[in-house]
Amino acid sequence: MLYALFDALKPYDLPGAGLFSYLTFRAALAILLSLTISLAFGGRLINVLRKLQVGESIRDLGLEGQLSKAGTPTMGGLIILAAIVVPVLLVADLSNVYIQLLLITTLWMGAIGFADDYIKVFRKNKQGLRGIFKVIGQVSLGALVAAVLAFHPDVTMKEEVAASDIEVLYGEASTGRPSFGPAEQHLRTTIPLVKDSTFDYADLVFWSDSKEEWAWLVFLVVVVFIITAVSNGANLTDGLDGLAGGTSAIIAFTLAILAYVSGSVVFASYLDIMYIPMSGEMIVFAAAFLGAAIGFLWYNTYPAQVFMGDTGSLSIGAIIAVFALVIRKELLIPILAGVFLVENLSVLLQVGYFKFTKKKYGEGRRIFLMSPLHHHFQKKGLHESKIVTRFWISGIFLAILTLITLKLR
Repeated sequence: MLYALFDALKPYDLPGAGLFSYLTFRAALAILLSLTISLAFGGRLINVLRKLQVGESIRDLGLEGQLSKAGTPTMGGLIILAAIVVPVLLVADLSNVYIQLLLITTLWMGAIGFADDYIKVFRKNKQGLRGIFKVIGQVSLGALVAAVLAFHPDVTMKEEVAASDIEVLYGEASTGRPSFGPAEQHLRTTIPLVKDSTFDYADLVFWSDSKEEWAWLVFLVVVVFIITAVSNGANLTDGLDGLAGGTSAIIAFTLAILAYVSGSVVFASYLDIMYIPMSGEMIVFAAAFLGAAIGFLWYNTYPAQVFMGDTGSLSIGAIIAVFALVIRKELLIPILAGVFLVENLSVLLQVGYFKFTKKKYGEGRRIFLMSPLHHHFQKKGLHESKIVTRFWISGIFLAILTLITLKLR
């Protein structure tokens, strides 16, 4: 809104109006607005939730300090949603298709998570929203995202068509200017750690010679799987104070860097990655996401004053998934969101091994003391603040590794 307003005022040369044309200024403003909303709105929301007695009911799992959390307000994900949506509406270019898609993703999954939390808290149904409705919501969002990325005319990419050099950059000398071909619509993605290599989803079409015509169907399956996996991984990670929020902040910062290099002709050429026109605007969204995650930690670090709930965890997982898909870095998700992946795998392995051993030996056996993985470390006697800090450190390591893959080819 403010972006459109100041863009309209450009011809009048008003002092300061030109600042909104700078992406870095709007990204910085988005972080400040997001933090301000989180800190100002968060405390008031917590008080409202306490008055409504929107407290978390705790099932005794024998974990240290677990029962002391009973009654802590949940549905704190509303803080995250407000701190993302409001700054983006104010300072982002709302005509950008990627911003529109990310806003829809945020509100869509936020609504599903809110319905789940509402049923748990107000209907006193611990099961929450039925699984089938969650699946329908995730599949529907995946179908929408896949359709937009496959068919929207503004969703394009450019690849470098000739060897070209740029000026000395980070100690590596070269000359000339980057040269990219025309904007094209392709369902391709970047393969990490492989030089001059992209993967075309059309190559997975084996039932028809018209591969390009059916590539969208393969892409649809991939998109639905990624959104479901990452959103569920974020949901499982939200089990300790500050764990999901801190991990998401690290990922948001990394996604902002990836969006910047993907939307820059110079950096896309230097790093030998796809140049995606208009993707630079996503830095504003990533900045708001980063500010929301950090602001939420003000209330969510140990001992938590409020829990994120499915309202927040499902939405941040979907945001991360869609963001990576848009900038064609979905193959980096296992590294970037490695914490979510490990949490997911720990549950799958635990359940699978238990069922297998029960069928084979008549008695179920476990790989971990408890799943998800963070509960395993709690069972081993580690304090949750130490577990969270170590997971954050692991997340930072994975984020750095993700950025290294851009040049490590």
